[in-house]
Amino acid sequence: MPNACLSGDLFAGPTPSLARSNRQDLRSAEPILARFQNWLEQSGVTKKTIKNHTDNIAFFAEYLVYYDTPLKRLDAAHSGDVYGFLSDWFPRKALWANTTNMKAYFASFKKFFPWMETAGYVSTETVADVLTTLKEDRSAFLAAVAEC
Repeated sequence: MPNACLSGDLFAGPTPSLARSNRQDLRSAEPILARFQNWLEQSGVTKKTIKNHTDNIAFFAEYLVYYDTPLKRLDAAHSGDVYGFLSDWFPRKALWANTTNMKAYFASFKKFFPWMETAGYVSTETVADVLTTLKEDRSAFLAAVAEC
């Protein structure tokens, strides 16, 4: 008898309509990321820092669109998404996950969410919740990445 866990249906991937929806949601992040990058450039940070922050947020956007529960767009992200990403998904799934890169994500989120508020994408409450999560759960996030 075939193993139900190895059934081809389980590995068929997302349905075409779900895959199309995910790609559209990920494309919706592109203008947000471009505006964030522009803002970083205007703020005078180095090109390397700009690339690091935009790459980090782009990877977070992919997590939201393809792996978060429920799936969502970047402009709908909140503290629970940041918590799930940093406490579980990033340490387990990113081959480059380490303490240094975790701290880089802290810095990226600390820049990105206040900018999102200024740009009108998220509320003041969302920003406060994200910043509180980053502060209060910092040691747990670092421990999670150290375990992997």
